[in-house]
Amino acid sequence: MVNIGPNIQLPDFPLLLAPMEDVSDPPFRAVCKANGADLMYTEFISSEGLIRAAAKSRKKLDIFDYERPIGIQLFGSDVETMGECAAISTEVGPDLIDINYGCPVKQVACRGAGAALLRDIPKMVEMTAAVIRNTHLPVTVKTRLGWDDGTKNVEEVAERLQDIGIAALTVHGRTRVQLYKGEADWRLIAKIKDNPRIHIPIFGNGDITSPEKALEYKNRYGVDGVMVGRASIGYPWIFREIKHYVATGQLLAPPTLEERVAMCQMHFDKSVEWKGPKVGIFEMRRHYAHYFRGLEGAKAWRTSLVNAETPDVVYGILQEIAASDAVMVG
Repeated sequence: MVNIGPNIQLPDFPLLLAPMEDVSDPPFRAVCKANGADLMYTEFISSEGLIRAAAKSRKKLDIFDYERPIGIQLFGSDVETMGECAAISTEVGPDLIDINYGCPVKQVACRGAGAALLRDIPKMVEMTAAVIRNTHLPVTVKTRLGWDDGTKNVEEVAERLQDIGIAALTVHGRTRVQLYKGEADWRLIAKIKDNPRIHIPIFGNGDITSPEKALEYKNRYGVDGVMVGRASIGYPWIFREIKHYVATGQLLAPPTLEERVAMCQMHFDKSVEWKGPKVGIFEMRRHYAHYFRGLEGAKAWRTSLVNAETPDVVYGILQEIAASDAVMVG
């Protein structure tokens, strides 16, 4: 078992769903949970937005019992505000609070939040301590190797944040400057895990795109578990496939067309249920291309789905896809 704090018990080598902006909402999390994700997080939530009671930030606090264990992820640049938001987030009853020190995008990092804190470790420590003080829940952190190749300081970050009380650490194997380019380097993640001072769970993130790679990285780098991000978009089956491969060494058959349609429909139903028909239909449009990637005639199906304006029309198109003799061609 992998333990996070006194009350969160995960299986050996747990699979985490990465918090992804405009992706990791409750409907998306539902399909990932159904396929074996062991620990999930909300989309990252702006502390400034939460303090201002911005509707979008508040909506991201929505969590459901079937998602547990579920963490709320916060980001921000002000120490006091982050502490206040930890208290606000605790009130909605998540299982843990996670701090984002890894987001590389300009709108976040250039405002002193996310990966920007990798250039100010004392402030990172102060901010983390403020979050810990303002919640009784376990506090975890997600970060990167460093700001750039010349400042890969994640080993120091791991020790200092563990010393003040974080319960687990996830490290993305790239620097902020790399963004999502190039290959993730897990060697520093392995060094953290091998550090005799480190006793909290260490999870690796970056380039987990297949069951084979998940097992390879488990064996090579010794991490307690892996976080899956972009590879799960439109393909939540990756969680069940990794679990099966790690347990048996055998690959599961890919999902059938019927399974793809059924999972897409479940995602759609959850989207409409949570957001209402108008927004739910609109925001689901970004997912169709992923669900039916590689399907013969996918472009025409996708165009029809994107243009659909009512649930009944969407259901009809999905039924047509399921009943077709289309095959996977790539």
